[in-house]
Amino acid sequence: MRRIQVTTARASESSRKLLIPYLVAGDPDLDTTLALMHDLVIRGADIIELGVPFSDPSADGPVIQRGVERALASATSLVKVLQLVNRFRQQDALTPVVLMGYLNPVEIMGYGAFVEAAAEAGVDGVLVVDMPPAEAGELSALLQEADIDLIFLVAPTTSPARAKVITAQTSGYLYYVSLKGVTGAALTDHDSVRANIESLRALTDLPIVIGFGIKDAESARAMAALSDGVIIGSALVEQIAKLTDIADSAAHIDGTAEIISVVRDSIDGIN
Repeated sequence: MRRIQVTTARASESSRKLLIPYLVAGDPDLDTTLALMHDLVIRGADIIELGVPFSDPSADGPVIQRGVERALASATSLVKVLQLVNRFRQQDALTPVVLMGYLNPVEIMGYGAFVEAAAEAGVDGVLVVDMPPAEAGELSALLQEADIDLIFLVAPTTSPARAKVITAQTSGYLYYVSLKGVTGAALTDHDSVRANIESLRALTDLPIVIGFGIKDAESARAMAALSDGVIIGSALVEQIAKLTDIADSAAHIDGTAEIISVVRDSIDGIN
């Protein structure tokens, strides 16, 4: 059984909402990212999403774009991100790791080489933001053979017909984008989120997690009540940005990830 399935099944059995922090790999450097990953698990993260830096992060808002810039400035590449996952696996064999990024770096490496390296490193899932499901056949087959989940986004603007196609090709969990626009925008329309999640429930048995626009404990709790879990991205990356101004960042990692502890406490106990 794949790590993501084990984790989500245990969460469902215990009525635990999934907490999935997102951070840009290599922001501000790879050693700090590794330390943060372990700290996030201690603080209650169920799955970790690692952003693979790319020079044109079109789906991301300014906070994550600046994180990407910092990661690229530290020479972070897809190869180095895979090496990072391998280092994480040396101490943590249980927490699922999902790579989230854009198609260009994967195409440059080649689908076969990428999947082989991802499997060897211990990657559990892949989310390619700009890959349409209709064009994902080759990569999907390779990932399936390697027991790596391929995760897709569903947006508020996704038509019912397209949502049906997406859910049929998704494994691991379904990522629902809670608002129109880029990461880090404000989330206010809870009623439409509720309605869209209910529609998706009719199409898939996969866990549905909500990302984009979740900034604090209050918004996390509101979205967790409508779904199987939440993804915290911009709010965490915004805290990580402060590490670049601190001479000894390792000593300040504990405070950087405090938001994950706060969100964990806020969503525990929701049925």
